[in-house]
Amino acid sequence: MEAGIGAEAAAGRVAPLVGRAAELARLAEVLAGGGERGTPSVVDITGEAGIGKSRLLSEVCRRARQRGFTVLRGRATEYERHLPLQPFTDAFADLDPRAPDGFAAVADAAPVLHGCARGGVDRFRLHRATAALLAHVSGPGLLLALDDLHWADPASWDLLDHLVRHPAPGPVVLLVARRARQSPAPLAASLTRGVEADTVLRLDLGPLPRQECAERLAPDLAPAELDRLHAASEGNPLYLLALLHAHRTAGAQQALPALGLTSLLLEELSPLTEDQLRALETVAILGDQATPALVRAVSGRREAELLDDLGVLARRDLLRSGSGDRLALRHPVLRSLVHDGMEPWRRAAVHRRAAAELARTGAPPAEQAHHVERALTGWDPDAAGVLVRAARQTARTAPASSAHWWEAALRHLPHTAEHAARRRGWLLERARALGAAGRLRDSRDLLHEVIALAQGPDDGPVRVPAVVSCADMERRLGRYAEAVALLRRELDRRPGPAPADMVALGRELGSSASRAAAYGEVRATVVRALAAARSLGDEVAEAGVLAVSALGEAYEGDMAAARRAARRAAALVDALPDDELTGLCEPLARLAWAETLLEDFADAGRHADRGLAVARRTGQVAQLPYLLLVKAHIGNQTGELRTALEQVAEAEEVARGLGSDEALSFVMALKAQVLTAACPPGDPAPVAAAREAVAVSGPGVDWWASTAWSVLGYTAFLSGDPEGARDMVLRAGGPGLERFPPSRHVLFLEILVRACLALGDLPGARAYEGRAREVAGRLGLPLPRALALRISAQLAVAEGRPGDAAGLLAEAAAECERSGARFWEAYCLLLGAPLMAASPQHAGRAGQAWRRGRRLALDGGAAALVGLADATRDAVLGAADRPDAALAGLTAREREIAALVAEGLTGKDIAGKLVLSTRTVETHLSRIYRKTGVSSRAALAALVPRPDRSSGPHTPYQGLRGTE
Repeated sequence: MEAGIGAEAAAGRVAPLVGRAAELARLAEVLAGGGERGTPSVVDITGEAGIGKSRLLSEVCRRARQRGFTVLRGRATEYERHLPLQPFTDAFADLDPRAPDGFAAVADAAPVLHGCARGGVDRFRLHRATAALLAHVSGPGLLLALDDLHWADPASWDLLDHLVRHPAPGPVVLLVARRARQSPAPLAASLTRGVEADTVLRLDLGPLPRQECAERLAPDLAPAELDRLHAASEGNPLYLLALLHAHRTAGAQQALPALGLTSLLLEELSPLTEDQLRALETVAILGDQATPALVRAVSGRREAELLDDLGVLARRDLLRSGSGDRLALRHPVLRSLVHDGMEPWRRAAVHRRAAAELARTGAPPAEQAHHVERALTGWDPDAAGVLVRAARQTARTAPASSAHWWEAALRHLPHTAEHAARRRGWLLERARALGAAGRLRDSRDLLHEVIALAQGPDDGPVRVPAVVSCADMERRLGRYAEAVALLRRELDRRPGPAPADMVALGRELGSSASRAAAYGEVRATVVRALAAARSLGDEVAEAGVLAVSALGEAYEGDMAAARRAARRAAALVDALPDDELTGLCEPLARLAWAETLLEDFADAGRHADRGLAVARRTGQVAQLPYLLLVKAHIGNQTGELRTALEQVAEAEEVARGLGSDEALSFVMALKAQVLTAACPPGDPAPVAAAREAVAVSGPGVDWWASTAWSVLGYTAFLSGDPEGARDMVLRAGGPGLERFPPSRHVLFLEILVRACLALGDLPGARAYEGRAREVAGRLGLPLPRALALRISAQLAVAEGRPGDAAGLLAEAAAECERSGARFWEAYCLLLGAPLMAASPQHAGRAGQAWRRGRRLALDGGAAALVGLADATRDAVLGAADRPDAALAGLTAREREIAALVAEGLTGKDIAGKLVLSTRTVETHLSRIYRKTGVSSRAALAALVPRPDRSSGPHTPYQGLRGTE
């Protein structure tokens, strides 16, 4: 039967592509570029309904196949807007099932390969997996064409946004068609950002000229008649074809210009029999799910009779067949007309039968829910159960769809005492889905409603989680005082909270430390929460509270108390199996941050990794930015900047998707710090990231705003603005830096000292230097001591004591090495090397310090420090002792290969670039090692001189005297 329908559809009339020569030429250039650097990887085709977007897509797909591209084509549909990722799953249905073989992250890409019913991966992991999958299956080229994206669901828009900002590597082109005026703001904004960044090519399709219409659509029509029809259609191909069809079948020439498109399409439906119209309506309702088998089951028709009617509809070009035996109306406008033209009760009945058939065949709840929602006219527990299962199924991958299904279920839930408890529970789950979807204010408002409804003495199991969740939303919105007030009000209820509630409330209040209140103001509540956890014998709860305590004490500078709490928390966490860590996702982030402040980088990284695994497995995506930033911060400290940049990029994507200004401000502030180390001197990226952190944090003086302003001051100083840097740091921390926790004082005291020295304020610098020594002594950790030593060295240089400065920097480097902070060790070595070289007391160690500093910088990807090393090379090394002196004995080919090694190319890459065999390259490398006396690629790279890429005035990274 299905083959028969395909044959009938093939006999239908497919409109020829009219005009669009300029657009096709641009698209041919994109296909030829294959998404390579310098060519757009995304094409955004816009235009009104019927203007020819889909027809242009079809032509480009045909040409791409001729080029040998793999072509995946999907479409969003008007009445299935809440089916998660529908256009992507529709497109990936065209993929050869064997194509993903060997793809490591296939489980993470399951929602686009098989629908949300397969795989509960969080949406941000899905984004990265989808981009990687596209690259994996691209072969010589891949075209992903998505039509009618203005009707897609929010999860699809999020995935598209990721692919615009992070194009899939390799020859992958993404083609998007949409109606600009109907495009939601997130979709339009995402594509517009891509246009501004030159990664998206926008093609806006306008009306077709009369001459092109005459040549391709109506060559037999008299010029006067064509003029009338073209004017009536306003150059819209869909409208013009409908006018031509009416003209040729009815001959109503005089009336044609007055007819609208709806009237013309209705004219096409008028000759249909009742059964043919019902079949067409069933296809319109089933949408992307329509197959002959499902149409037959839903309509209850005999197979032979239905086949005859579908054949008639195909010959009239009202119905067409696509991949997978699916049926569709000729155009979305026609589907809308047929769907909306049905009597509401008959439309609901068809949806009801469709839902029943999908349930019978075991379709996922989300596919059933689409029809259940449209069939519901009153309370139906079974139907509501489908909606609830769909909401829970889509919560991690498509939280916006999840929130929609919860709302649909709540809409029909009776407002009676019998259902009151259920309503509160469903409202709580919907609020959490809204928060996960980035609708933080809507979530907060709904949680306040839950709290108001749950005021009875037995409502604690709902009220307390709602209070904790609401406080979390308030924090993510930057409303820290409101969060604290909400928690304290619940803690002050009489009778007092049960032990388990005390743990949850105390832990959340402790989490506000350093934001709305100093930790000392909430310490007593955290101690009560810890006692409650121990009274319950609940080691999971105890570990969570201890993690909060460890971070709070570390912020306040009581490192002994912080270490005790961190060690006890770590002992408990390390003894727990992964399945019991579900509730410890945020505490694991806090424990890891505490351990970074204690300079236990290995333990911090291990606990952050466990937290990330739990967050990804259980869908706690709101915790991902904080856990990823722990990893990025560790990489920044220990000189693993390439990995740190990757982690910051992922954290930024998640923070933007969550809609949390708090998270995004934190991400951008740390991104600025990582970029400062990873970018060459003069690069504007660090300042741009710091400015965004300030813009997002708002005008206040809370913890996040202070962090953002202080980082902007740091980047401003490195950009040559010492006065602005000093003002920004004092604005952030206050005149006495009282808004900074003691654990962070020394870092910002260094900026103030350097700014004072650059501005000629020696007394101010000495005052700040004394304070730095005092704070570092109180903290008792290697890195603060190293910072204080570095500050003293800068003061010694300003006072004309370069020998003392050299010794202080050597001591600072040793402290950094002791902590494992290789980036800062390299910085101290490279700052000190020129001073050592100029000092008879230290000159013998200058070359060794310079080489170790440059090697650490090169290995860690610290372009800023590599720039500093190259800028100070001549001041440190004599001509005979220069690293590149060892290269003098190399042949021209060997020097060429050494230079490529310094650029990071592998032996295989070098062989391809120089058109040599890999074995020949390895032979050359063996000779190079022998001649230069080195034994590794990293050591060889350190010998190769690099051009100084700095621009403008020297920054502080180019020597201690750079701004003095």
